[in-house]
Amino acid sequence: MEIWVNPRCSKCRSAASILDEAGVEYTVRRYLDEPPTEAELAAVLDRLGLDPWDITRTGEKIAGELAMKSWPRTASERSRWISALAAHPELIQRPIITADDGTTVVARDEETVRSVLD
Repeated sequence: MEIWVNPRCSKCRSAASILDEAGVEYTVRRYLDEPPTEAELAAVLDRLGLDPWDITRTGEKIAGELAMKSWPRTASERSRWISALAAHPELIQRPIITADDGTTVVARDEETVRSVLD
């Protein structure tokens, strides 16, 4: 299992605590220090069944500077969004957990974190 975290994020710390309490082994990826590549992001999005704008933190300062709220949310623009997430990992919603079976979730609440434990 792998969890992408920002250690300053309370939801990330909460998710890690739940994993610790469950006694599961996992790898922590501090995605701000070790940003995912475009290929990794595309793979995660495929596993999530989401588009890049679904996991983009459009309220972040850099999103405003890039005017991302005005970007088209279409298949033809998907690579533009993925490139922005790879270049600016602070835009990625967190935490993202990938279980050993490939199940991947944006674990913003306890129920979602626990969904990957079964």
